Amino acid sequence: MIARTLGTLLNLIYNLVNNYGIAIILFTVIVKLILLPLTLNQTKQTKKMQKIQPKVKELQEKYKNDKEKLNIKIMELYKEHKINPLSGCLPMLIQIPIIYGLFGALRKPEVFVFPNNPELLSKAINAPFLWLPNLVNPDVFLLGNLKLPGVLPILAAITTYLSMNQMNTGEQAQQMKVMNTVLPLMILWWGISLPAGLTLYWAVSNIFQMAQQYFLTKGVKLKEESN
Repeated sequence: MIARTLGTLLNLIYNLVNNYGIAIILFTVIVKLILLPLTLNQTKQTKKMQKIQPKVKELQEKYKNDKEKLNIKIMELYKEHKINPLSGCLPMLIQIPIIYGLFGALRKPEVFVFPNNPELLSKAINAPFLWLPNLVNPDVFLLGNLKLPGVLPILAAITTYLSMNQMNTGEQAQQMKVMNTVLPLMILWWGISLPAGLTLYWAVSNIFQMAQQYFLTKGVKLKEESN
């Protein structure tokens, strides 16, 4: 169902631009704009979390020998400041079915993106994009029989690392240090087998996310300074 819905949207965009790669890029931007309200809420919640960190540390010191009491007090603190500790994960959780659905759509464009239209299907999936012969096969370097990640997987991995480090600051960055290293390496490895179109989506999504986060953070700082 998700793959069919996303495939239909991708088909509509392709019919406007007549380029599969550009259609995927525009699709990515549309998805990020749809998720913008959640991202705005995530930024606000993160800012609130940073402000109460001194109080959290006080509670951790005060109840260091009583974990159950500590959890209760921290939840009370969150409630007092109207903080939802799960809100930061929501945009990522919503992206999971989108990525899964897009993977299905790009893996079987004849079923989900261009059903019953073999001529348009052939034109789209066989068209080159930048250095790639098509966006259906993975972007890889061939070294004999060995497949190495190509430009898109490398770009996706680097932007994943930068995006995660931009989002996680202070104490949170220390807690996420392992994940900040492991996930980009996983993205790099997956890029060997994933359709290049999906890797393109991931890289563009990260770049958009970083730009969005930069301007949102800057906007919050300017608002605070004006107050």
